[in-house]
Amino acid sequence: MTEQTADMYASLRSNVGHLGQILGETMQNHLGDAFLEKVEQIRILAKKSRQGDEASREQMLALLTALPDEELVPFAKAFNQFLNLANIAEQFHTISRNCDELVCVPDPVEQLLGRMLDTDLDKKDVIKSLKNLDIDLVLTAHPTEISRRTLIQKYAAVVDCLTEQENSQLTDRERQQSTLRLRQLIAQIWHTNEIRNERPTPVDEARWGLSTIETSLWQAIPDFLRQLNDQVEQKTGQQLPIDVSPVRFSSWMGGDRDGNPFVTSLVTQEVLDRNRHAAARLYLKDIVSLLGELSMEQANAELSALTDNSKEPYRDVLRKLRCQLHGTIDYLNARLEGKKPDVDTSELIWHKSDLLEPLELLYKSLTDCGMKLIANGLLLDILRRLACFGIHMLRLDIRQDATRHSDVIAELTRYLGMGDYNHWDENEKQAFLLRELTSKRPLIPTNWKPTDDVAEVVRTCNLVAQQPVNALGSYVISMASKPSDVLTVLLLLKEAGCTNPMRVVPLFETLADLEGAADCMTSLLNIDWYRGYTKGMQEVMIGYSDSAKDAGVMAAAWAQYRAQEQLVAVCKKADVKLMLFHGRGGSIGRGGGPAHKAILSQPPGSVDGRIRVTEQGEMIRFKFGLPKLAVQSLALYTSAVLEATLLPPPEPKKSWRDCMQRIAEESVLHYRGIVREEPDFVEYFRSATPEVELGKLPLGSRPAKRKVDGGIESLRAIPWIFAWSQNRLMLPAWLGAGEALQDAADRGELELLREMEEQWPFFETRISMLEMVYTKAEPNLAKYYELCLVKPELHHLGEKLRQRLQLGIEAVLSLTQATELMSHTPWSRESVKLRNPYIDPLNFLQTELLARTRREVEPSADVQLALMLTIAGVAAGMRNTG
Repeated sequence: MTEQTADMYASLRSNVGHLGQILGETMQNHLGDAFLEKVEQIRILAKKSRQGDEASREQMLALLTALPDEELVPFAKAFNQFLNLANIAEQFHTISRNCDELVCVPDPVEQLLGRMLDTDLDKKDVIKSLKNLDIDLVLTAHPTEISRRTLIQKYAAVVDCLTEQENSQLTDRERQQSTLRLRQLIAQIWHTNEIRNERPTPVDEARWGLSTIETSLWQAIPDFLRQLNDQVEQKTGQQLPIDVSPVRFSSWMGGDRDGNPFVTSLVTQEVLDRNRHAAARLYLKDIVSLLGELSMEQANAELSALTDNSKEPYRDVLRKLRCQLHGTIDYLNARLEGKKPDVDTSELIWHKSDLLEPLELLYKSLTDCGMKLIANGLLLDILRRLACFGIHMLRLDIRQDATRHSDVIAELTRYLGMGDYNHWDENEKQAFLLRELTSKRPLIPTNWKPTDDVAEVVRTCNLVAQQPVNALGSYVISMASKPSDVLTVLLLLKEAGCTNPMRVVPLFETLADLEGAADCMTSLLNIDWYRGYTKGMQEVMIGYSDSAKDAGVMAAAWAQYRAQEQLVAVCKKADVKLMLFHGRGGSIGRGGGPAHKAILSQPPGSVDGRIRVTEQGEMIRFKFGLPKLAVQSLALYTSAVLEATLLPPPEPKKSWRDCMQRIAEESVLHYRGIVREEPDFVEYFRSATPEVELGKLPLGSRPAKRKVDGGIESLRAIPWIFAWSQNRLMLPAWLGAGEALQDAADRGELELLREMEEQWPFFETRISMLEMVYTKAEPNLAKYYELCLVKPELHHLGEKLRQRLQLGIEAVLSLTQATELMSHTPWSRESVKLRNPYIDPLNFLQTELLARTRREVEPSADVQLALMLTIAGVAAGMRNTG
């Protein structure tokens, strides 16, 4: 590393060292000098081993394998927590006052507005687009977030201490107090069990999502909008409306029942009540603060009349709101306790207007009376929170598998003597569904007694029908492939008495479904009744996880791109606006990566001011866990969607498309040739990774498999990715891609590939993501897992996979003409390198523990807990693991 680079990261390294030193002192106080010395010895040996010192590697392995059972848990915990503290230091560094300009994120909105307003674009068009932006970030609790909520709160408090210590004006006494607080927090972290004792319930997951809003986003939203308004006013002289809300939030936590038997209608109702309860609590806190601020007497005629010329007109209105919010909280508390309180909801804050209209009245009165400066303080913050979160906090999506809906109709048609719906062809299904959708009589008889699974789907639809319009988001249909999949849900909602036209969203996931998406939507939009139901807006979800698991990342990415292009054309022809919902994960194998780049790499016309994106697992914390980080992330999303709308990427040339089509076709053959056709693959996968053991780790509420007795085809995309990231081969994120790129180069298309990488954002993003994955992959570690855990007759497969990995690395370097991976993103490369000496010992220990647990009939509790800690530690080090 050059002296310049070392200086660039000096502040980061200082904080990592500072936190690590405190952690070391904590361990020393708890377990003594000898334990700390052994941890430090293994860390140093791991560093030397990574530099190619074989003797250090052997010495490190000897120390790890000789660890007695009683030292396994604290040792795994030591490296696990160091990685968590390194993550905290890195997160803090990007928002630190001492952050280097190459690391810190410049204000993307300021940059973008400046760039846009320097072009031929009309300022009015820029402002109009900004006002109309519709960015919906959907929080999901897939089992990739290892850290417990209690630890996440402590990590946030550590950041507060680091922020405080940057203040050069602190007195010695204040600095001592801050350091003492930091030592207390790290001691609390050390003495807290990182692993949950029990698997979280869907309600636990929903509460975790709410805590992200409470601790970060509640503050970040008004901060971001104030910054955005300042930039707009500075560049154009105009202000944004007080109700502007370019970014909103929805959730799948408590609504996603696809393959999760623990998400029932009762759970969904409880989560809806908890969401509303959290909103009421936060608004109450705001209103109490506002009561202290709005002590002024002067009011406009409307407010004076409403308050009978009160001496404290603003406080009179706020006191009433305070009383209503208290009543709302009491009412929801009773519901959450299982009671059915008999309360007139007109006395509560039950509709958004109940809170919005009085606050808007106060805002208008203040501005009318020349007190706009006061109006634009906390009152404006509350109004903007209302615009973003409403009174339901998070709009809850409902997701269910398509077959669960068709099974309801099939059971009903059999009961009515009409035959088996599931055996009808698509035309027969559509004719029946449309006939019933337009019928004025009910289809479901009152004396029908459905089976349990069918009854649960019906109860969910009844629950949907009872909700206020803003409590719910979309009804997402997994594994959708035919128009009847959508019409079936609409019929079930009609039968439940749903009067609010809920968005029903087909999710196209597999390669075949993505390729058939345009035909499906064409057929749907050709139905007059359905097109009327859409009211001019159609939402479609694009699946990244299952498509990549089905076909590999390169073929899946091209299928997603083409599907979006075709859907844009289909909706344009039908004169319907399209909202694309991107089901992205944190990992590259599930469509992850920098959101800004991802949005700008979409097909031209596919964004058009509107987008929905899932934010999953640990990425929620990394992007939104701290208010300043959240402001950066909100700005990046806003600028990316605005840019993709007003300055869309170029249409790909025919030569690029043809080349990409060949790459996709060849990559899927290379991918499936291993995953589906290699007879030893499944056994190798389950031996060489902790896939089986992952099922025992209490991460998320949802089972790891869709079918308990299913094979690898039934394995969910998340544990599939997660397992391969643990042994550091990262296979799903690159298999097939590098081989197809090499095939293209062998055909003489290298110059064409370089042109595509330079001029086509879609292709450049694919290559950039491959570079990140290849940088994180560690073939030597993967080989060690193989030597320790896989029977020798399967080693040939591991050798083949590592050769494929190396081929891919060489193909990408040849394409980019670089001497090392990620040379254009030195900060990201440095971030990976920083962690390796701390992840490596956990990987080596994990192989030892896997071998022990697989040998022993009843592994000790220490061995099992230590194994879980190594899994958590590697995940913390790898960061985007699911």
